[in-house]
Amino acid sequence: MSAHRFGHVALIGPPNAGKSTLLNALLGQKLAIVSPKPQTTRNRLAGIFTNDEAQIVLLDTPGVHIPRGSRLNSRLVEAAWQALAEAAAIVIVLDAMFYSRKPDVLEKDIKLLSRPVERSGLPVIIALNKTDALSDMKAMLPVMARLGEAWPGSEIVPVSALKERGLDQLVKAMVGHLPEGEALYPEDELTTAPMRFLAAEIIREKLFLKLTQELPYNTAVAIEHWQETPKGARVSAVIYVSRDRHKGMVIGKGGKVLKDVGTQARQEIMELTGAPVHLELFVKVREDWTEDEFFMNELGEEHGS
Repeated sequence: MSAHRFGHVALIGPPNAGKSTLLNALLGQKLAIVSPKPQTTRNRLAGIFTNDEAQIVLLDTPGVHIPRGSRLNSRLVEAAWQALAEAAAIVIVLDAMFYSRKPDVLEKDIKLLSRPVERSGLPVIIALNKTDALSDMKAMLPVMARLGEAWPGSEIVPVSALKERGLDQLVKAMVGHLPEGEALYPEDELTTAPMRFLAAEIIREKLFLKLTQELPYNTAVAIEHWQETPKGARVSAVIYVSRDRHKGMVIGKGGKVLKDVGTQARQEIMELTGAPVHLELFVKVREDWTEDEFFMNELGEEHGS
């Protein structure tokens, strides 16, 4: 019988490659928020995968991109690279469907990822995601060959996080790079993140899904009050926007947008806690918060990141 293994694995990749969806699929439960918009993930999130052979702490990270504009963008990229310092291996999550349509983007992504990955000295596994959207995997052979050239010795695993295909092979590849060690967390524990963080992320996800293309990136969520009672949890959260004109957009006509976000978020938080939840949402203006280092640090401390 082989020895039990334990370690951290960083999930990195370009925006919208499906890292959070892959994390949720591996855990068998929704933990990380997802939306069709890129850069949904802002804070590093640790999910805990446990089976008889190993326990893997999976570090979901913001999408790696060339940071432009706000200080927030720079912090997102920094959070992704910082995860490598804790990891025993790297899983680079790439969008096979996207490369089949725009093969020229492959070289840009390789260039963006290569130097930090090489500097880390960590073993690399490439999860070629969204293969369910391909009519013929043969179209991926040139892509896979190029990825093998970019990261010699890496293992390329075609997966579909959405359809939960190829996950066993991916887990096997990750376990193969972990050191021997006992499990650090109970087998039923799925994350190291506090409930307040998860609740704030759920609210932010509902905002992403409800709002227009640009506005979600100018919103932040903080849990101001969380009280456990015999009848469940009483939660108050503040949605921060960076412009006064955005406040009305988040609230919506007759309060409809805010009400819909609250209803959807409350239901999901209830499913997470397994108890009734009374959720109150407030909207406040914090001018140019995406450039406010102090405020972003406060949010990070609130979220436990």
